[in-house]
Amino acid sequence: MAKSLDAGTSAVPLSRKLVELNWGLVLLICAVAAIGWMMLYSAAGGSYSPWASRQMIRFAIGAVVMLSVAMVDIRFWLRYAYAIYALGLGLLVSVEVFGVIGMGAQRWVDLGLFKLQPSEVMKVALVLSLARYFHYLSTDEVGRLRWLIAPTLLIAAPVVLVLRQPDLGTAILLSAVGFGIFFMAGVRLWKFAVAAAAALGALPIIWSYLRDYQQARILTFVDPERDPLGAGYHIMQSKIALGSGGLFGKGFMQGTQSHLDFLPEMRTDFIFTMLAEEFGMVGGLVLLALYILLLAYSFAIALRARSQFGRLVAIGVTGGFFLYVFINIAMVMGLVPVVGVPLPLISYGGTSMMTLLIGFGLLMGVWIHRDAEIPRRPGFSPF
Repeated sequence: MAKSLDAGTSAVPLSRKLVELNWGLVLLICAVAAIGWMMLYSAAGGSYSPWASRQMIRFAIGAVVMLSVAMVDIRFWLRYAYAIYALGLGLLVSVEVFGVIGMGAQRWVDLGLFKLQPSEVMKVALVLSLARYFHYLSTDEVGRLRWLIAPTLLIAAPVVLVLRQPDLGTAILLSAVGFGIFFMAGVRLWKFAVAAAAALGALPIIWSYLRDYQQARILTFVDPERDPLGAGYHIMQSKIALGSGGLFGKGFMQGTQSHLDFLPEMRTDFIFTMLAEEFGMVGGLVLLALYILLLAYSFAIALRARSQFGRLVAIGVTGGFFLYVFINIAMVMGLVPVVGVPLPLISYGGTSMMTLLIGFGLLMGVWIHRDAEIPRRPGFSPF
């Protein structure tokens, strides 16, 4: 490994940055994506069209963007963090006016060549803005309540807009990632306890604002058999498919629950169930092992970063990736309510794939510029 970049490198040769790139992380990302292509090929009945071929093209484009983002000095992202946040928030507002309705929700903006889901953009924008805010706070300021009002509003604004779409899963992810950065920035645990108590007290009010189908999902999570042919159908079929896969599975493209159309949304939310049915518990554990390696690489990068901004960006990206994996797999196993969260690099999807790869690009950029020194007290406020 070449000597890491230092604070004084304003024009680092591209060749040196390529050497510094964490190629082990790149190979792991490609390995997981390859499993995704294979499962989408199976979901289409042994055809690259329509899902696997499109996913390959999206990944190729996303990989170029990922490597390009990795080459950019993290001080650039620090400088424009709030501008990116403002752009993301503006896109979320545009959904209210120009949004395209699909699958019962208004979450997309039609840009002609493709449809953009602004809530995915906000996942990256929120991490960058919170990382910048806490980078410029001292330890004493982080411990004072008044300094936590602004970052709480940074989280609340997109969460409220996302809930209006409605998209409960993404709103949960944004909140969890945001408060995860709070924790890593040094916010004391008793403040989280107070916030949790307040949230529990507000549950009746929150429940009254949930849509009927969202309430049905939660009630189905508590008792899946209350409506086996309606709200409980998806999770019951998922459990049947998971159990029928056994230890080694039924074989590639031999899953009965998926290929006989008993398993819903098998190319997106329930793709892990299809994988477990065809490759069994062993196949599921292999994918989980790759995910764990990705998380280990990512967390190590966060620990190695010298700057608070780089460390918090890496933690935010890693935390978001972990939540994607955990919620999706727990969801298809019936451990949490179904909230429509895709499985990273496996589920079919364009904006979510691009956002995830941009996040990994930021993570790699943190690694390349891990020794960059960014002053904590530059003489102006966090804004």
